[in-house]
Amino acid sequence: MNSPIQPSLAWRIARHAILMTGAIIYLFPFIWMLSTSLKPADEIFMSGFHLLPQKWAAVENYTTALTQVPLLRYLLNGIVVCAGILILQVLVALPAAYVFAKIEFRGKPLAWGLVMLSLMIPFQATAIPLYILLYHAGLLDTTAALIIPFIASAFGIFLMRQFFRGVPNDLIHAARLDGMSEFELVWRILMPAAMPALIAFSIFSVVWHWNDYFWPLLVINTMELATPPLGTMFFMNEEAGTNYGPLMAGTVIITLPLLLFFLVAQKRFIEGVTLTGVKG
Repeated sequence: MNSPIQPSLAWRIARHAILMTGAIIYLFPFIWMLSTSLKPADEIFMSGFHLLPQKWAAVENYTTALTQVPLLRYLLNGIVVCAGILILQVLVALPAAYVFAKIEFRGKPLAWGLVMLSLMIPFQATAIPLYILLYHAGLLDTTAALIIPFIASAFGIFLMRQFFRGVPNDLIHAARLDGMSEFELVWRILMPAAMPALIAFSIFSVVWHWNDYFWPLLVINTMELATPPLGTMFFMNEEAGTNYGPLMAGTVIITLPLLLFFLVAQKRFIEGVTLTGVKG
């Protein structure tokens, strides 16, 4: 039996060189941000390329970042907002995805078409109506204003529906024969099975809302309610945009939770994306 054709050594070297080059290009702004956070002010704009500082100012920069503005409060706000959004999105997306994947009902193609259509509408197009709605509800400048507009996630429904379509119908029929209700079936049978897809969606959701600057800028005026990106703006205002060492130190601190979250969930994230491939 002929052995499968193996790629040549030259092609493998070229492939890895291309991938490494792309990785360096994408990572370089983050590396430079970390480098700047370690330098004193007089070295940041020094001529020439110096990745490592000649004089370390990490303690001063990070201390300033943590004391100039309530950065830890901003991180806590970000955790509360992202966790609240994610929990509510899961509570909505799982039952909705199950209905679209496994239950037939009148108007299902139209309803699914509307879900897919909502994926094509940018959030900025609905921002002003949502702002007016929250104004009349008296919810502006509150944590609820940061959470409520994102409770229903069309992307979450789509992702979970793709996963549920791969679940055998026999498993669902067996659960019904055991006397489970539809809601029990979703939360006790399908949710544990869908954990890789849920983790993949969690990463997408947390990264998106942790980095969101547009919506908090519209609805939040109180400094104590600011999320991490909005807190960075307050820090720039405090520093007049000139003290880049502490500013980059604050940005590193804000970025670090996302990096740790992705590293912890990386394996499940890849599994979830693989298992939720597009099905007919």
